[in-house]
Amino acid sequence: MDLKSTIDTNRLPRHIAVIMDGNGRWAKQQGKPRVFGHKNGVTAVREITEAAAELGVEYLTLYAFSTENWDRPAFEVNALMTLLLETVRTEIKTLQKNNIRLQAIGDLSRLPSKSRKALESAMEQTKNNTRMTLVLALNYSARWEIMQAVRTIAGKVERNQIGADMVDEQVFENALSTAGMPDPELLIRTSGETRISNFLLWQIAYAELYFTPIFWPEFRKDHLYKAILDFQNRERRFGKTSEQITN
Repeated sequence: MDLKSTIDTNRLPRHIAVIMDGNGRWAKQQGKPRVFGHKNGVTAVREITEAAAELGVEYLTLYAFSTENWDRPAFEVNALMTLLLETVRTEIKTLQKNNIRLQAIGDLSRLPSKSRKALESAMEQTKNNTRMTLVLALNYSARWEIMQAVRTIAGKVERNQIGADMVDEQVFENALSTAGMPDPELLIRTSGETRISNFLLWQIAYAELYFTPIFWPEFRKDHLYKAILDFQNRERRFGKTSEQITN
């Protein structure tokens, strides 16, 4: 049976977040260097982005590079930055064809100048696209984001722009990188690992978590459809009882 046809498009998660994991281990299985895995992971990015847009998902956030990834071997980090530059430049046509807007979250200032400028250019070129928003988390960590939000709010309090007693969840969310976006309802992690790895810790408070053993370079549309079908078969209670949800 065609998995796509079994998805209820009226109950799609508005926002799907993905921890793209397993590139290095997949490459090792092929007897190749880790960079080979990262390059092949680009195909999965393209497929999943197009599949999510085709279904009607509004936001897709991909964890592409964490603040901790700088601690990897210099060769791998340099290769990842070069790959980012090449991918952004080559995939702009795909984004435009599919009417997808590109955004990014994280401390982009630390990215190499060429990569950052290519990213900024792509975001500018696609800013009016409306079908779906693709968000790349680059040099991102949730703890960094939360600390940035705290500093921003503390500064406003210090300048008497808001009172301390006015700081609530909405004020805090408006200070996050994801301000204006709906929280992810579905978080997918590939490669069999079952941890969050410092990703969107505030935003995924009520997200459904889906872990798959598939390595990211092998992740395809049917794998995404399975994750969404699993999401649609779950009962989301948000602290309430099943009876309350039913009624």
